[in-house]
Amino acid sequence: MNEMNYLSDNYVEETRFGFWFLRSHTWQHHVLRVAINDLRSLFSTPLPAAPVLLDAGCGQGKSFQYLRQVFAPQRLIGVDADPHSLALSAEEAARQSMAVELIGSDCATLAVPDASVDLLFCHQTFHHLVEQEKALAEFYRVLKPGGYLMFAESTEAYIDTWVIRWLFRHPMHVQKSAAQYLEMIRRQGFQFEAGNVSYPYLWWSRAKDFGLLERFGLRRPRPFGEREETLVNVVARKPVEGVGG
Repeated sequence: MNEMNYLSDNYVEETRFGFWFLRSHTWQHHVLRVAINDLRSLFSTPLPAAPVLLDAGCGQGKSFQYLRQVFAPQRLIGVDADPHSLALSAEEAARQSMAVELIGSDCATLAVPDASVDLLFCHQTFHHLVEQEKALAEFYRVLKPGGYLMFAESTEAYIDTWVIRWLFRHPMHVQKSAAQYLEMIRRQGFQFEAGNVSYPYLWWSRAKDFGLLERFGLRRPRPFGEREETLVNVVARKPVEGVGG
């Protein structure tokens, strides 16, 4: 594991509360597990067999067990800019008896060879990144032709709420709506259809009231098209032919 400090102006560090939260049962069971299962459901083609899977922004490694269960990677690579998180990822991999290659790297300058990855998992990482377009270009570069970006992200409608601003730290000037994230991914050259996209409206993503008004029957659930989307998940493919992007 490379233990150099890769934290830079391109990445906004988490708060102490945020760092603790990323170890919690709520994060693992209600956020990570749910997102990975949802991303699996968005594939419209068979999964690559024994894939090389890169977890971009692996944090403390809590995703590793779920990625193994769902995607059965032959090789799992974890990338993160924070040395302390990488050390905790190494502990998590050992606890799960998993062989994980850990790399200290900024997502905008991935220390990963061209066209070497079948699946790239990016979960709740982009809203921490300042150079989002560069990171996305790096994702495109390291994916093999026909490889898949599994992207799960909170939108500006969630990040720009008082509770999230109070508890966490993010570069607010780069936050995007669901539509803006999808447009950025498509503009890079990735391909996807409506069936490869979902807009989960989970209780924890409704930071204004956490869905309590709906739970108590005081407000009807807002259907798709009548609400600000707080989450967007997409499975987007790098074209098999051509370089693109």
